[in-house]
Amino acid sequence: MSASNRILLIGNRGQVGWELERTLAPLGAVLAVDYPEVDLAEPDSIRRMARGFGPGLIVNAAAYTAVDQAETETELAMAINGRAPGVLAEEAQRLDALLVHYSTDYVFDGHKRGAYVEDDPPNPLNAYGRSKLAGEGAVRTATAAHLIFRLCWVYAARGRNFLLTIRRLAGQRDTLRVVQDQVGSPTWARLVAEATALALQRVGCSPDRAHFAGTYHLSAAGATSWHGFAQAILELMPAELRRCERVIPISTLEYPTPARRPANSVLAGDKLDRVFGLRLPEWRGSLDQVVADLDQARTG
Repeated sequence: MSASNRILLIGNRGQVGWELERTLAPLGAVLAVDYPEVDLAEPDSIRRMARGFGPGLIVNAAAYTAVDQAETETELAMAINGRAPGVLAEEAQRLDALLVHYSTDYVFDGHKRGAYVEDDPPNPLNAYGRSKLAGEGAVRTATAAHLIFRLCWVYAARGRNFLLTIRRLAGQRDTLRVVQDQVGSPTWARLVAEATALALQRVGCSPDRAHFAGTYHLSAAGATSWHGFAQAILELMPAELRRCERVIPISTLEYPTPARRPANSVLAGDKLDRVFGLRLPEWRGSLDQVVADLDQARTG
């Protein structure tokens, strides 16, 4: 990392960004911003923010994440996910700063048997995935000093995500119908933030940050289907909050969406372990902790 201890965090109102604002604090002086303080659809807004603060580390946790809506808002998704990361990378290069950028399992088509590794050829099925893949390429082109972390099925105790949606619907309906033929690794946003901070500590302690530059898969260990994830959430819900008693498995064809999803979103974490000595725990243990935190907050 550069001599500057200033950290520019973009997207602090999102699930991962909210956690990062806390985990990055011990590493330096964090300026945490989101829209409208910085508008990723406007390159000049990005440049003004970066040059005005002069960080030694830029962490981009912001993204256009409305997967289905991206099919019609293709240009906006590409501006935020595809072009803005390149502008950030250009500014990082100009400032001699390190850039951390988050991507997605949706850069793959899901046809592979087994977990995806970083060198597997991408082939996104939807506009969101194409925009995120474009962002990866823009970062790599603009600066060598980057860490790209691909994430999978991120959830948290706040925001809009599968965990909170299932908990809400399970309190309203007798049964739920959830897709069983899409597989991935539910990953807690706090684990993403903690792993990021630990990786940055490794980089900061090294005389050669170029050794760490590249793309990494950062997701929980193990895998399940959306149906399995929903079933696990239901099993952890307090009886007084749960009306639903059954989660019915359905196929992707029975739940059509504007954007196609990959059937296999499992990401192998071997490279992250090999380079940084980091391996995220199995997904179910994290879910237990998040639900316990939610219930504790509810009961006071």
